[in-house]
Amino acid sequence: MKLEAYKNKRVLVTGHTGFKGSWLCEWLLALGAEVHGFALEPPTRPSLFKQLKLARRIASHTIGDVRDLPAVVRTMRRVKPDFIFHLAAQPLVRLSYEKPVDTFETNVMGTVNVLEAARRVYGLGRTQFGHQDCGCGHKSNGHRLSIICITTDKCYENRETSHPYRENEPMGGYDPYSCSKGCDELLISSYRRSFFGTSDSPVWVASARAGNVIGGGDWAKDRIVPDCMRALAKGQPIPVRNKVSTRPWQHVLEPLSGYLTLGAAVAARERFDEVCGGFNFGPDPKDNRTVRELVEEILKWRAGAWVDRSDPAAVHEAGLLNLDIRKARRILGWKPRWGFEETVRQTADWYSSVENGADPIEITQRQIGEYTLRT
Repeated sequence: MKLEAYKNKRVLVTGHTGFKGSWLCEWLLALGAEVHGFALEPPTRPSLFKQLKLARRIASHTIGDVRDLPAVVRTMRRVKPDFIFHLAAQPLVRLSYEKPVDTFETNVMGTVNVLEAARRVYGLGRTQFGHQDCGCGHKSNGHRLSIICITTDKCYENRETSHPYRENEPMGGYDPYSCSKGCDELLISSYRRSFFGTSDSPVWVASARAGNVIGGGDWAKDRIVPDCMRALAKGQPIPVRNKVSTRPWQHVLEPLSGYLTLGAAVAARERFDEVCGGFNFGPDPKDNRTVRELVEEILKWRAGAWVDRSDPAAVHEAGLLNLDIRKARRILGWKPRWGFEETVRQTADWYSSVENGADPIEITQRQIGEYTLRT
């Protein structure tokens, strides 16, 4: 990975208070970036964001809602970012059944607002006469912006076969969360073609689709690794809902390395038609494992047991999903670095180390260093 593109650059991360956003901020700081964040308050207690003390370590920490377009516009004008990584989202499948309207508002309109803010701030828009003018009076003045919108592997119309999905396959989504992310991909494509559709545009946009991520510092409800760690810390058996479901498990640093690599490629302002599109970032096929295999691998590193909590009446969750990552390999030179066993080992080590008194900042920085040194 050649990530020198971020040194001394202004990077705006939406959703920076979340699990993936916190890891991304920590990595960007290590790369010498000037990091700015825009998000709601941390969504969990405890939270990795607070454990890493990021509120006082990044350049600016703005509490805001991506559903608030004026707030997004104000932040973008103030920060004048070189890069935006848009991670802000309602990320949970099961919660999307309980709160479908909030899920669609946050995930769909939030993405619209980030792209619309870029359009307004950079004065981009097509009139009937073909001129670029959105009527706001602001122009780019030569400044260039690279936007990476983070969606999910669940954006595809999943038929739950062994077929790995390629980037040009139909969008879909059974549950509200997955559907919202399929909508995201369609609207990203629409904004790119309508307003950022030429290589001389000051704004270039790409999207990134990753699978199920695990890693230290995830404290969300209804995710298997946090469920494991909470149960083990209490000396209780791990409750497992979907033991036979297969997921493309990967350490959080894997997709983040993809996002950063993609962002650097977009910022190079070369190969517009190749880099301004959707990219899958997933593990090697051999690392697609069942939930049961994941739990039993965790128990190799932490003493405990698990119990089957399958519920035949539970809401639908995908049982099988595979990604084809050849496009990222071919165009970006990206490939996964940590296999399944190493991913679980690093995850279990983070939680155990912090539980035993280690500084979360130190263990997080150490794992980023170990990951980047791996060839």
